[in-house]
Amino acid sequence: MSARAAEIAAWLTSRPAHAGDTRILAIEGRSGAGKSTLAAAVAAELPAPVIRMDDLYDGWDGLLPGVNALLEWVLQPLALGRTARWRRYDWDRSRYAEWHELPHTGALVIEGVGSGARRASPYLSGLVWLEAEGDVRKKRALARDGDLFTPHWSRWAAQEERYYASDDVRSRADLTIVTG
Repeated sequence: MSARAAEIAAWLTSRPAHAGDTRILAIEGRSGAGKSTLAAAVAAELPAPVIRMDDLYDGWDGLLPGVNALLEWVLQPLALGRTARWRRYDWDRSRYAEWHELPHTGALVIEGVGSGARRASPYLSGLVWLEAEGDVRKKRALARDGDLFTPHWSRWAAQEERYYASDDVRSRADLTIVTG
């Protein structure tokens, strides 16, 4: 993974910034595809902060509100040369919690379903799609999140289906990586 992460980091730095002077890499794919792992590795190579869409979703039915939060709190402010601030969703309390201020850097990695939304495209310097078979993804996701995710798997998968049907992220990706 580290060699691939280094290649992606080098590729991103060769791309133009579209959110002010910040190059933004979106790492997309369905649950369990390996987005968090790749994002951490690429961010370490750059170095750059990572924003996880899991922190922006408004609960289990909050994929699209998470995309709205990404645009309003992060992408649009960066494009205007302002400081980006975002609120972390507290999954235990089912509400948004504290604000986080994004340090100004030349690069930012955003990972998660919704990071490559069509409405986010004008701000992105690169979009990576991670592909994995459904059974592999489910096994990874449930191993990672266990009992927390199990009762919501089908509900979340249906939301992903609707989102990917409308935004067709995979076909717009600059890079596609098969992870399993």
